[in-house]
Parts: sequence; structure tokens; C-alpha cells
Amino acid sequence: MTTARTGASKRKPLLIAATLVFILIAIAYAIWWALYAAHFESTDDAYVHGNLVQVTSQISGTVVAIGADDTQRVSRGTTLVELDGSDTDIALQRARQALAQTVRHTRTIFVQNDALQADIAMREADIERAKVDLAKAQSDLKRRQALSRSGGVSGEEILHAQTAVKAAQSGLAQADAALAAAKAKLLTNQALTSGTDVAGHPDVMQAADQLRKAWLDHARTRIPAPVDGMVAQRSVQVGQHVSPGTPLMTVVPLKEVWVEANFKEGQVRHMKPGLKATVAADLYGSDVVYHGTVQGLAAGTGSAFALLPAQNASGNWIKVVQRVPVRIALDPDELAAHPLRVGLSLRVEVDLQEPEAAPAPGNARFATAVFTQDTAAVDAMIAGIIHKNLGS
Repeated sequence: MTTARTGASKRKPLLIAATLVFILIAIAYAIWWALYAAHFESTDDAYVHGNLVQVTSQISGTVVAIGADDTQRVSRGTTLVELDGSDTDIALQRARQALAQTVRHTRTIFVQNDALQADIAMREADIERAKVDLAKAQSDLKRRQALSRSGGVSGEEILHAQTAVKAAQSGLAQADAALAAAKAKLLTNQALTSGTDVAGHPDVMQAADQLRKAWLDHARTRIPAPVDGMVAQRSVQVGQHVSPGTPLMTVVPLKEVWVEANFKEGQVRHMKPGLKATVAADLYGSDVVYHGTVQGLAAGTGSAFALLPAQNASGNWIKVVQRVPVRIALDPDELAAHPLRVGLSLRVEVDLQEPEAAPAPGNARFATAVFTQDTAAVDAMIAGIIHKNLGS
């Protein structure tokens, strides 16, 4: 009996001590939660996202060379795929010849204007001569008709004189018609050439545009990398005939990836752009920590943009906590030191305290200039063809 009481008396202080320890731990946790943990939201439902820049062809052609393969890094402007240029080269030569022919034809129209002016002057002279011939024939006819009353001229001579008058009238009518035709042709040519020269003529400009298009098609047989990045999803093969818009491969700019963290809807209550975040990747473990900034919250939950959205208006409804994608931009220097790949898993923790200064919104404009061809060469080609075929 004494032993039992002694054991109970020894356990009581231990239980009290254990209780006090647990109480102190609970108080410490409450203080830690109130002062620190309550200002953070974390999730391990986060992944690396990035732009998947698709490489496609702008023309039809047969692939004769491939300049990069999966996992290889490429620089913007590097030739990734080369198409057979035989057909485009022939089309380019035909366009050159068509431009030269158009310049010569247009130049002929301008030259014809001067010739038609001279032809009109000659036609006007023919009319004056026909009028003189008609006047002479009419005078001869009147004189013979006067002499016929006295019997000095035979009827046959009068008949010849009448025929001469009709012939002179016909000649005058022909001269008038020829003058009208020459004037009409001159007006037509002037309408085709008014307000322009040979180089600025619409036909010449249209032929020049066709030459530019043929030159562009020939230049597009080499397909460049739109951005700096790593090649992925190469599907093109040598000898394959591709059409415009056919996906050939994908280039992923790994320097421009971001984090998409999926927080529960209750966690984003106080989340807003500008908040600081820390990110850890499963790839590197907890030794590498990225520092990022919340760029914004998605316009809807993941289920709202799913291929088959949930239909809660029918059947038994069970509430499911939704998740809201939150985009987080990473520090470029840290990203360069420890590159990430699209799709990697991450652990994200966002500090909900008010930031000292919200960062400016990121530039959401994506552009590339590799497909903008320098047309100085084809412009010089066009100018040379026009000058060569203008003659003197």
C-alpha cells in the first residue's frame, strides 16, 4: 500500500511537468502562428510553366536538312529546318523575267505616245490634202457640167468627174476616220500613262511585288529559331513534305519560365500581385531556394477551364474545394544559376504581408523579328532590272 502511494506521488509531478511542457509548446506554437505562420500560405501543387514556341513552315516544300534536335539549345535566328529551294528558285527567275518584260512593254506604251502625236499630225495633213482633192474634183465637175450644156463635153467625161468627186469624198472620210482612230489610241495610251513614269506604272509595280513575293518564298526555305531556348518535340524528318502551318518542332525559352501555384480558394483571400514568394524545386531539393513575386491570380479556377467542366446541376452534389492558379515570376539571376524545366514540381510559400512597393506589371508583349526579312537586296534587284530594261 505504501509502495503504491509512493509510485503515485512520483508520477504526479511528472504528469504535471508533461502537461506544462505541452501547454508551453501550445503557447509557443500559438505565438509562432500569430506572429509568423499566419502571414504565409503554402502549397506543393505548383509546377513550372513556360512558353512553348512552335516552329512551323510558311511555305510548302520538302525538308532537306534539320539543324537542331531535341535537348539542344539554339539561339534566335539559327536555321532549324531547311527546305528544298529548287522550285522557289525557278519561281524567282520567272518573276525576274516577268518584271523585265513588263518594263519593256510599259516603256513601249510611253514611246507610242510620241509616235501617235506624229501620226495625228500626219493624219491631219492627209485630211487637208483630201479636202483639196475634193475641192478640185468638185470644181472640175462644175466646169464640165457647164460645158455640157453647150455640147462641149461628153457625158462620159461628166461621169468620170462625178466618180472623181465621190473618190475624193471617200478619201476625206477615210482620213477623218484615221485621225479619229489615232486620237482615240493616243487618249487610251495617255490614260494608261498619265501621272506616272515607267518605274511607277501600276503594271511595273505589280510585277515588282510578284518578284518580292518570289524572293520571300525563296528566303523562307530556311526556317529560323524564333527565340533563344531549347528544342523539344521535334517531329519533322528529312525528306518530309511540309505545308504551311505544319508543326515541325518546339522551342522552349527556359530563361522566361514562371511558376503556376494552385492554391485552395480559402488561401487566396488575402493574396494579391506584388507579394513576395519563396519557391523550392524537387529537382534541387531544399538547398536551392528561388525568390519570386506574385504577378496575378487567374481569372477562374482550374475546373472552370477544364476540357470537361464539372456539372453540379445534376446528380448528388459533393462540395470540392477548388484551386486558383497563381502566377509567380522568378528572379532571373537565380533562374540562370539553377535552370528549371517546364512541368517540374515545386513547393511555394507566399508572404501575405503588405509589400513595401508593389512591382510594376510585367511586360506581356511577346515578339520576334527573325521572320522580318531585310528587303534591301530585293529592292536593289528590282531597281537594277528596271534600269537595265528602260534602255536609253
